[in-house]
Amino acid sequence: MIELGQSQSANGGAHIVDVTEDNFMAEVVEMSNTVPVIVDFWAPWCGPCKTLGPALESAVAKAGGKVRMAKIDVDKNQMLAGQMRVQSVPTVFAFWQGQPIDGFQGALPQSEIDTFMNKLLELGDDGGLDAAVEAAEEMYEAGDIDDAAQTFAAIVEEDPKNAAAFAGLAKCHVAQGAIDEAEAVLNGVPADISSNSAIEAVFAQIALARQAENAGPVADLTAAVEADPSNMQARLDLATALHADGQVGAAVDALLAAFQQDREWNNGAAKEQLFQVFDSLKPNDPIVLDGRRKLSSMIFV
Repeated sequence: MIELGQSQSANGGAHIVDVTEDNFMAEVVEMSNTVPVIVDFWAPWCGPCKTLGPALESAVAKAGGKVRMAKIDVDKNQMLAGQMRVQSVPTVFAFWQGQPIDGFQGALPQSEIDTFMNKLLELGDDGGLDAAVEAAEEMYEAGDIDDAAQTFAAIVEEDPKNAAAFAGLAKCHVAQGAIDEAEAVLNGVPADISSNSAIEAVFAQIALARQAENAGPVADLTAAVEADPSNMQARLDLATALHADGQVGAAVDALLAAFQQDREWNNGAAKEQLFQVFDSLKPNDPIVLDGRRKLSSMIFV
């Protein structure tokens, strides 16, 4: 094990990926909702990494998609390494259902790698529920909300700790306009999965839906902002109305404009509402990536 101080790329199949700060949420946190993800923090100058990395890659390749691996070069992703409190390499974490559940530092003998992998394979052996979640997601994306809701509900009944199914069922209720039912579903989520990113995303969708209940017409609010650009409440109401109308990109642009107008108004309400919109979407959604980039440029100018 070598102390950090100075920056191997994934040489595996489709289940082994290089991860950076830009795609960590999508490739690790979100991905771990359906399959265990090994996160390997390494560096090209690290001797032990050159034996541990290939050993883990080989084990993941043999798993045939039941476990994924994310490789993170600490020299190129020092902020991410700091957030994960990585102090030396190699450092390895196992993510499941959006949370780190296991990990170790330093190279391990093959027997201990096998034990580590077997634990993860047991987590991923769900009797086909992952495939059912994926099918339900496809129904949802296709607009078959009723069928998707029935499938998600059946998965929850089969696996009462399936965060992806809870989130899916709740967002189906949101899509049907049944906000109270969506809240009831999430309020019944077991405490140990309540902070799962998919669950939190639907909570954000619910908050936005609640705001939309009081939103006025887009045309009237647009006219109000044009008549008085300093009217911050009208700016945020316009963003809410745009989001409720399905114009998510325009809603983000309106919130960015509000933030640029007065970032401190109402305790930073524009930024808070922006984060609600970001949280309600997938981390790799182009709207999120572009919005975060624009917000950062405004903050750090």
